[in-house]
This record gives sequence, C-alpha cells and structure tokens, in this order.
Amino acid sequence: MKLESYWTDSAPASGEAAPALPAQVDVAIVGGGFTGLSAALALARRGARVAVLEAGERVAAEASGRNGGHVNNGLAVDYAEVAARVGVEQARAWYRAYDDAVDTVARVVRDEAIDCDFLRHGKLKLATRSNQMEALQRSAQRLVADGVDPEVRILSAAEVRDEVQSDRFQGGLLYPRSAQMHMGRFALGLAAAAQRQGAQIHTGTEVQRLERLKGRQHRLHTSRGSLQADQVLLATGASRHGGYGSFGWLRRRIVPVGSFIVVTEPLGAERAQALLAARRTYVTIANIHHYFRLTADHRLVFGGRAKFAISSPQQDRQSGEILRAGLAQIFPQLASVRLDYCWGGLVDMTQDRLPQAGERDGLFYAMGYSGHGTQMAVHMGERMAAVMGGEPQANPWLGRSWPAIPGHFGPPWFLPAVGLYYQLKDRLA
Repeated sequence: MKLESYWTDSAPASGEAAPALPAQVDVAIVGGGFTGLSAALALARRGARVAVLEAGERVAAEASGRNGGHVNNGLAVDYAEVAARVGVEQARAWYRAYDDAVDTVARVVRDEAIDCDFLRHGKLKLATRSNQMEALQRSAQRLVADGVDPEVRILSAAEVRDEVQSDRFQGGLLYPRSAQMHMGRFALGLAAAAQRQGAQIHTGTEVQRLERLKGRQHRLHTSRGSLQADQVLLATGASRHGGYGSFGWLRRRIVPVGSFIVVTEPLGAERAQALLAARRTYVTIANIHHYFRLTADHRLVFGGRAKFAISSPQQDRQSGEILRAGLAQIFPQLASVRLDYCWGGLVDMTQDRLPQAGERDGLFYAMGYSGHGTQMAVHMGERMAAVMGGEPQANPWLGRSWPAIPGHFGPPWFLPAVGLYYQLKDRLA
C-alpha cells in the first residue's frame, strides 16, 4: 500500500525544471494548486506577467492533488441553515456560485483539451438512517421551493440499490450537476495552459516572508531568492509551508483538518460497474462521513475523516485501517480487496465552512474552501483575476466578515476533542 496520492502517482511528471526567478512581475501567486494555476491562466490571458511560487516540487501537491476526486455543486453546509442566517437571496447566490464553479471546470477542461477523465454524472448524498432521510427530503423540498436547484431529486432505497451495491442506505438526494475528474492530470493540464499563455511556474520555491513596499506592491522572499510584484495573490489554503509571521492573520482563521483516502486495486470493468452502476460521486451525511467514487481504471476511491489528525506516515497508515473497516461495512463484498494507495490531505476549514476571498493590507487571497475546493478553487482563480483587474464585484464572496477562531494560533491542538464531539453527535443521532 503506497502512502501517496493516487492522483499524483498516476499522473505523468511535468518534466520541466523551474525557471530562474524574475526580478519583477505584475502578479506573484503564492501557491501552485488549482486556485493559483487558474488565476495564473486568467491573468496571463489578460497580458499580465505572472509568477506562480509553489513550495512543493510539483504543482497541486497539497489539497488540489490529495482529495477524493469530486467536483461537486452544493454548499458544504445545509442550504436552509445558511438561508436562515443570511437570507434566501444571499444563500441562493452562494449556492449558485458552486453551480458556476462546476461549469468553470467543465469549460476549462473543454477549452484547454485537458485529458482528465472529466465526467458529469452527478452526486448522490446517501442516508443510512430514517432521520437522515427525512433531512434529505426537507433539503430537496427547500431547494426546489426557493428556486435554488430545481434539478435535485430524492431517490428511494430501491433506486439507490439499483446503482449502489450495498444494503446500507435508506435513500439519497441526487444533485445532477456534479462531476468528477482525475485531479493529477487536470492539474498538469491547467499548468500547461497557463504556461502557454506566458505564466511562469516556479516549483521548489517556498515563500518565507512578504515585505510590503507601498500600496499593493510587495517583495517576496523565497527559498530561491526574492522578487518584486505589483500585486500578490495568496492561494495557499491550509498549507504548512511559509513563515507564520507573514501568514499568521490567515492561519488564525483557517483550521487544517485531515481527511484520509484509500484506493483499491483495479476491480475490473464488470465488478466496478456492478458496484456503482451510475458512476457518480457519493457521500454519506453523518458528521464523520465517507465519500467514494470509481476511477477510469475501475478502482474504488474511498475516503473520510478517519481521524481528526494531521496527515503523516503514521496517521495515514492508521487511518487506512480505519477506512478499510468502513469500506467493508458499506461494501462487505470488498472486505478482502487489496488497497494499493492510502494518503491524507488537509481540508482548510473556516468557522462557517464557506470560502473566503478578498483583499487585506494590500494582499489578495482566496481560500477556506472547507472540503468543497476542487471546483471552487478553479472558479475563484478566474474570479480573483478579474478582481485584481479592477472588477471587485466578480468575487461571489465579497464583503464576508472573517473573525479569528478563538484559541487557534497555529497547529490545531483541539482536533482530537472536535473528533470526539462529532462522534458523539453521530451516536446520539
């Protein structure tokens, strides 16, 4: 069992050495994940001189390449809960931003001819208990009644069994607009598209300190030297790279939470088709939930918050065994299947589990996608390019307050207690 991401391991290496740092650029982007690469492509198209600064040795080495491979619409929290807090109009706009985000990914894949197994087969939220099924029914009714997503529909237990080879589920809520793709190959295609437009991508270049010069101008001090930029976009998410002095304000507002994933050996086309006939993305709705899908080579990708911990080789191994048990519980017929991959990644959680994007002290930022980042990151890269070009209303998350998380100053010491809390909530439910 390899302790590395299937997406990065099964994608070709870029094969290009990082170029020498330029002395000055129009825009420096900190982070070479989907937000940074998408912004680089959009900014370069506008004629900007762009440098992407990525601490890792390859692009999308962190959250963008270490996720479950889902490209889902829908908010990370219940729409009705958000509507009760901010009003129907604002909640509807935020929900539709995720529809737009999936459309953005689909357009980029099409326009740049990226070979990444992009499929738009929908997402199915699955209920294992009657109270969960009732919650899904209420959610569907509200989404349709408010005109937010008229395409969603409830599937009965029998309909779910027709496409999911498991007796665990009492029904589900189908979101037809959702999609999936191979994250590693998409990242390489997105990076290549940005480079074709003239953007420079510098891997192995950790930004260690930001020095504000005047207005939005900054000098960026990196592990490979320094450069000056007229504008800077922070697209780092919950990355553990970089100095706390320059990024401390953001890190007090984001909690990095580990999410862990295993990938089976190839199951074969016939067995895979019997397991998940519709080949959608799937997610259960418990607080400690699971998510899964098939790959183009007929493997099952199965993930969840196995442990409330930060990824490391030891935590990944332990989480792999927890996920093996969870997989066997949902799919007993796979109990003896070999697991070829196991890895962990960081989910950059905000307090309300909604993204944050804007400008502070002359720095632009977009992050805090809270487990729904693959599509929103690509979308927000484009949106922030427009914002930096003088269109502030292009930001769908404009004007959101962002208070610090009480007691959070660095590494998330409180994660084990949070895990116990959510386990208790699931048991009581």
